[in-house]
Amino acid sequence: MPRRHAKPGVQPVYRTKPLQPHLEDSYAARAKKGQSTVCPDCKAVFQAGRWQWLPEPPAAHHERCPACRRIHDSLPAGYVKLEGAFFEQHREEVLALVRNLEQKEKAEHPLQRLMTIAEDEGGLLVTTTDSHLARSIGEALRHAYHGELEIHYNPDDNLVRVHWKR
Repeated sequence: MPRRHAKPGVQPVYRTKPLQPHLEDSYAARAKKGQSTVCPDCKAVFQAGRWQWLPEPPAAHHERCPACRRIHDSLPAGYVKLEGAFFEQHREEVLALVRNLEQKEKAEHPLQRLMTIAEDEGGLLVTTTDSHLARSIGEALRHAYHGELEIHYNPDDNLVRVHWKR
């Protein structure tokens, strides 16, 4: 049976290969059911099954949210690499788009935050607490400035690597 070569980051599923069990994210919400939980670092509240920006309820349980745990452990869920001649010429404009997108996403989803923005081998490396934010940043850059976008998922580690170049 001839095998087709998939693009990098794409995992083909063959009928001869059994499905792998879904691995739980060790940073997923572990708050107690029926009890409001407040993150002591960022003050986000876990209520109704998700983290939200709400006033702190009285007698709430205190536990770090998954985003603050990732920041504390320095273990990002997303990496976004920005590089290229266009990026170097428009660095501040591109970074403003990244920061504005993070503020917009964080307002609705407290777990979607930037961790670091650091120089990295001919470009910039942005790390995020959530894989969805990393992907959103890449797609926003492609939409606004075009360029080349590659997105690679690692389902075993709940990790995404995004590479944008122009």
